[in-house]
Amino acid sequence: MPDTRTIRTHLADLVDRAAQEAVDHGDLPDVPLPPAVIERPKDPANGDFATALPLRLARAAMKPPLEVAAAIARHIKTDELLEPVEVAPPGFINLRLSSSFIQAQVEHVIREGANYADVDLGTGRRAQVEFVSANPTGPLHVGNGRGAAIGDALASALRAAGYEVSREYYVNDAGTQADTFTDTLYARYQQQFGRNVDIPKDGYPGEYMADLAKQIRDEAGDSFLRPEGLPAPSDLSNLGIELMVRNIRQTLDRFGVRYDRWFSEKSLYDPEGAYGIAMGILREKGLLADKEGALWFSSSELGEDKDNVVVRSDGHPTYYASDIAYHWDKFIRRGFDVVIDVWGADHHGHVSRLKTATRAVGADPEGLHILLYQLVTLKRGGEVVRLSKRSGEIITLDELVDEVGADAARFFFLLRSPGRPDGLRPGPCREAVQ
Repeated sequence: MPDTRTIRTHLADLVDRAAQEAVDHGDLPDVPLPPAVIERPKDPANGDFATALPLRLARAAMKPPLEVAAAIARHIKTDELLEPVEVAPPGFINLRLSSSFIQAQVEHVIREGANYADVDLGTGRRAQVEFVSANPTGPLHVGNGRGAAIGDALASALRAAGYEVSREYYVNDAGTQADTFTDTLYARYQQQFGRNVDIPKDGYPGEYMADLAKQIRDEAGDSFLRPEGLPAPSDLSNLGIELMVRNIRQTLDRFGVRYDRWFSEKSLYDPEGAYGIAMGILREKGLLADKEGALWFSSSELGEDKDNVVVRSDGHPTYYASDIAYHWDKFIRRGFDVVIDVWGADHHGHVSRLKTATRAVGADPEGLHILLYQLVTLKRGGEVVRLSKRSGEIITLDELVDEVGADAARFFFLLRSPGRPDGLRPGPCREAVQ
């Protein structure tokens, strides 16, 4: 009985021998025989495997494909692996595994244990999977859960395929949203001491920000309070993000996801950080241009539709600049062979330009794979609920885990391909997962 890992090879050999015997017995003319290709039918009703060899042979044999299929099928010697074969229009041979063979695999799986189905495809290669990477400006919501389930499952599959895998979370602790988070937190913190301070117009009004400010007040008292009108101290920003990342870690731990590295965006801008090096490479290649008061990456020279800003007129790097530096760090500094980013579908416009930038800084864009998944849609009373930390309208991943459990939630998220949009209803979550 063949090993389960060689079933396709075994079936291809059976079909190849049958085709040759059909020629030897005069059922088919003596023509060159291409090797049989064994595939999985889209419809399970058509068997476990199938081959379209008769369709490829029909012209040379000068016979209808179904007649060629029948001639080959007559000579396929079924063994303990196969049920009797079937011929199907327009010229397929359908192959079904026998019930006895399938039942015998139970013992095989038990013997193999956790290593069952492992292969050595990626041996000697290093892969990094970066997923979730939600801004640390609030708790994770159910949409983040879909990315978490996909990324973690993919990392596990790569490890089973022999790759050395690193799971990574990119912590957006720099940039505009981090600044807005800090301003919101400081406003909430001042309110804890009776100051009549409004949160910023574009801030985060969710109650979780008030809870976070109260936690800091309880632990640190008024040590972060500054005279009215002065900006928030940087130590408050660092502490707020640290506490929010701690909350995110705890949520993901409950969801069964554990990372090998939490990468700080701020570290890109260290004196020896990736940002300065990556920008230096682009400048040396003549791919940076000063115009309109900003610094632009001349990506149009590399085939993109337009150039892109990497440093704004106010001197702050864009998210694109951070991503360029981050991927230089992944490929060049840390030497990953395969880099996989798991992103929400709303980032699709960023895919091409990131691949272009990856090539520009000296990495192989063929090693960069970006998996896009559709966001989760929630409905309340028939109305779509827009998830937004800034509006304060959040159904958290913790709430989902509380309602249905991590295993059921992960199963539901993985049940459909990443590209399919799916809906959840916040009320009857258990029924939605079932």
